[in-house]
Amino acid sequence: MINNNYYSQEVHGPYELDDIGHLELEEGGTIRNCQLAYATFGALNAAKDNAILIPTWYSGTNKIIEQVYIGNGRALDPAKYFIVIVNQIGGGLSTSPHNTPAPAGMGNFPHVRIGDDVRAQHKLVTEKFGLKSFALVVGGSMGAQQTYEWAVRYPDMVKRAAPIAGTARNTIHDFLFTETLVEAITSDPGFKQGFYSSSAEVREGLLRHAKMWAVMGWSTEFFQENRHKALGFSSMDDFIINFMYGYFSVMDPNDLLCMGWKWQLGDVSRLTGGDLRAALGRIKAKTFVMPMSSDMFFPPADCQAEWRLIPDAEFRPIQTIDGHLALFGADPNALSQLDKHLGELLAAKV
Repeated sequence: MINNNYYSQEVHGPYELDDIGHLELEEGGTIRNCQLAYATFGALNAAKDNAILIPTWYSGTNKIIEQVYIGNGRALDPAKYFIVIVNQIGGGLSTSPHNTPAPAGMGNFPHVRIGDDVRAQHKLVTEKFGLKSFALVVGGSMGAQQTYEWAVRYPDMVKRAAPIAGTARNTIHDFLFTETLVEAITSDPGFKQGFYSSSAEVREGLLRHAKMWAVMGWSTEFFQENRHKALGFSSMDDFIINFMYGYFSVMDPNDLLCMGWKWQLGDVSRLTGGDLRAALGRIKAKTFVMPMSSDMFFPPADCQAEWRLIPDAEFRPIQTIDGHLALFGADPNALSQLDKHLGELLAAKV
């Protein structure tokens, strides 16, 4: 185990931990005493029909989602809804490679799939809160992968779904790119097959990883328009070191690898023998598919192809030059579009 102060209540709280017991994984492993970290906002009404679930994305926690998406007068308004953000397994706050005791932690941590996350979340929300339905499940990137998994796996429970900047089945192109993110970390000699003593030992790998995110996470237009300078960085070096590397350098490499593997293998059609049309045809939720217009991880065309397979779905792309990382909230116009669409989805009768 590694004590990493980045994954603390001081940085990401307040959040709570719930032990859901042993979680048997789709790949055959078992997480013993699986802990899910979650944060709640607002109050559950008597009918228990005002709940919203938000799963987290790669590297993200409940804190960034709270800061960017939740607020009074916003679409995700805690004055109206009971909002539950659940941190994915491997994200650093829930059970993850770095906080799992030997011998099962670090480089020995088992492979986890998106479906494992969703089954764990289902156990949490049904047993902890007694929920039988969600007014909305919404998530960005890997949160979108989990949103699709929820809507396909538990169609009667999800009344509305909003996958943002993500797909139901990962593409070959995105699989290959994620592989380069993984190799950026594992190729660092300090990685030591996952048994390093601190993240600092994997500094070069995390720096390469951050640079790759800069290349693909934003867009060519982002840099053409000098958006990095508008965000307060004097040069590209300043932006790479003090923003991109600064963001990832404090994270645990094994945790990132755990999430990266899940991301690569995300595929709701595993529930229907590989038939994506049949899987997405299971969805009963009113669904808004919302890609970022300049996203190079999950391009609008990939999202649009899936949208056509979903009953009662609308295609609502978000116009932005911030690429995939518009999810971070640096583009106020993108956020206003998201709020508008989410507000209309929540107002829709189901």
